[in-house]
Amino acid sequence: MDVQRLDKFISNQCFDISRSGVKDLVKKGKVTVNGKVVKKADEKIDAESDEICVFGKRIVYKKHLYIMLNKPAGVVCATRDGLSPTVLALLPDELKREGLFPAGRLDKDTEGFVLITSDGDLAHKMLAPKSHVPKLYYVRLEMPLAKNAENEFKTGMTLLDGTSCLPAELERINEKECFVTLHEGMFHQVKRMFEALGNKVTYLKRVKIGGVDLDGGLALGEVRELTPSEVEKLLLR
Repeated sequence: MDVQRLDKFISNQCFDISRSGVKDLVKKGKVTVNGKVVKKADEKIDAESDEICVFGKRIVYKKHLYIMLNKPAGVVCATRDGLSPTVLALLPDELKREGLFPAGRLDKDTEGFVLITSDGDLAHKMLAPKSHVPKLYYVRLEMPLAKNAENEFKTGMTLLDGTSCLPAELERINEKECFVTLHEGMFHQVKRMFEALGNKVTYLKRVKIGGVDLDGGLALGEVRELTPSEVEKLLLR
C-alpha cells in the first residue's frame, strides 16, 4: 500500500494541477475514487490500488519517473539556474512533476544522455564511487591520438593538476575520433584526460549509461521515459 492524501497525489502526478486546484475540482464533482465522486480533497487514498479519475480520465500512478534526455549544448544539468536553461526546462508538461532532478551532470557544452528522475535511491547507487557505473562518450579531437593513448587510459592517468584517474577504456574510431568509457565522474574529466596527453576535445557526447544506450531516435532536446528493463540496466557494469 501507498497511502496518500488525494490532493497531494493528484498534484504530484499532474504538473498542471495544484493542490488548491484539486480542491476546486472536488467542489465541482470532477474527481472520483473507485467510481465515486469524492467530497473532500484531503481524503486518504491508496495510490497503488485505488482508481483516481479527473474529468473521467484515470491518473496512472508512477512512484518514480525515469527520463532519458538527449541534452543539447548550452543547457545546464541543474534544477535551476539564473543564467542558462536547465535540463528540466526541456521536459514536456506531461512529464513534469515535483522532485525531478538530473542524476549526474554533463558539462554545459557537452551533448548526450542525461537521466532525469525522482528516484533518489537509484541516483545514489549510480553515482556512488563504489558502484563505478560505466559511462560511454563519443569524442572528437583537435589533433591525432597519441600512439600510446589506449595504454595511458587503461593504466590510470594522472591529470595535469596531479589528480589520479581510475583506469578507463579508449577505443579508436580514426585518428581524431574515439570512444571513451569512464568509471567515475570528475569535473571535465574527459577533456582533462586528453589535455594531459597534449590534445584538446572539440566535441563530446555521452552515448551510454550503464547498460542503456542513448536512443538514436531522440533528436537533441527530446526526451522519452525509460522502459522497466532499461531502468534495471542503468546499474549494469
